[in-house]
Amino acid sequence: MRVRLTFLGVRGSTPAPGAEFVRYGGNTSCIAVSGSADSAPTLALDAGTGLRSLTGMLGGEPYRGSILVSHMHWDHVMGLPFFSAGDKNDATVDVHVPAQHGLSGRDLMAQSMSPPAFPITPEGLNGSWSFHAHEPSTFWLQGYQVTAFDVEHKGGRAFGYRLVRDGVSVAYLPDHAPAAGVSAEALDILEGTDVLIHDAQFVESERFIADMYGHATIGDAVALAERASIGRLVLFHHSPVRVDDALDRITDDIESGVPLLVAHEGMVLDLLG
Repeated sequence: MRVRLTFLGVRGSTPAPGAEFVRYGGNTSCIAVSGSADSAPTLALDAGTGLRSLTGMLGGEPYRGSILVSHMHWDHVMGLPFFSAGDKNDATVDVHVPAQHGLSGRDLMAQSMSPPAFPITPEGLNGSWSFHAHEPSTFWLQGYQVTAFDVEHKGGRAFGYRLVRDGVSVAYLPDHAPAAGVSAEALDILEGTDVLIHDAQFVESERFIADMYGHATIGDAVALAERASIGRLVLFHHSPVRVDDALDRITDDIESGVPLLVAHEGMVLDLLG
């Protein structure tokens, strides 16, 4: 069995349209996960504007699957009400978010998706939608063993996720500030993971703003990957002001003991167990 990751949005903070952002893409965080090259995705990591592109992968069929949301910031949920394949009468979508403030999953989503911030509430979506607020835990979802764990990021609770299926492991930490500390529990969860998809929004010369907003530098991501014996590191959640030509050179001065990939929209990774 193989796990296929299709990168539908790789930007952080806000979408980045324009001619200088075409090759890496301007959509915000979303990765479609499927069990093989021939099967439709039944799991999405985050619901940024890249989620809209999942509709085109389904051949006109409604989405029947799950969405794991790392945290509730706009760039990770703003694609959800524009996800056409989920907004169908025969769609079935369950959304999983980090628990916080004693609110239900539905009420956490409604903080950004209800008037006056948005025309409709979550109940305005067609199809069957459910929203779940999780504490850190391990559970099964769409055939994947999912471990949700706390990571350092400013502005509300943020989760990292580790997925395991048929001997393949993938960790997803799109917004994370390793400089603020990495818990022993998080390191234990990450240890030996095949692929780590990690926040790489800033370079070292931007350290001040990285720390201010709770993000990683590329060096932070590499150091964590080396510390946790990661098989391959995918740099993700690119700055919305970092143009394609700059991303082409983003690893030129980086020394890494872990193989690196710079994520781009449309990139597909096939992982064999």
